Amino acid sequence: MADYSFDVVSKVDLNVISEAVTAADKEIANRYDFKGTNSSIELNQKDNELKLHSSDEYKVAALRDVLFTRLAKRGVALKNLTQGKVESALGGNAKQSIKIQQGIPSEKAKEISKYIKDAKLKVAASIQGDQLRVSSKSKDELQATMAKLREKDFGLDLQFTNYR
Repeated sequence: MADYSFDVVSKVDLNVISEAVTAADKEIANRYDFKGTNSSIELNQKDNELKLHSSDEYKVAALRDVLFTRLAKRGVALKNLTQGKVESALGGNAKQSIKIQQGIPSEKAKEISKYIKDAKLKVAASIQGDQLRVSSKSKDELQATMAKLREKDFGLDLQFTNYR
């Protein structure tokens, strides 16, 4: 009898984030309340990080709202963004960094694996790097596992890939 499996991943498309940052920058350039504030949003794809800069912490909060609106319109799950504290920068400016979570952290993977085990489904879950592989001899058990995982909020946007 064949084994079936699927992978549980949590990925964010950086191209979509880049498009959202570009759209947010255009909106900021045209908004009256951002005139003369040197407000900017930078995407560092290498470090999976967004950096917000503005003249004060209220403008940083408004920048974040503009960015999050643009991201939500493009279907990016805001659960995968971890906000840092708003910090004071030189010259009375303020900045904030927002980490983009790519992959499932090991502690979350263990939590998901334990949740699957506690559900008493006839599946095996194994952690493979930043993703989780769930396998079973029955496709119905895999479908039940997917439904069970969709019910609970793990603080990440989970996607199911490589269903075979």
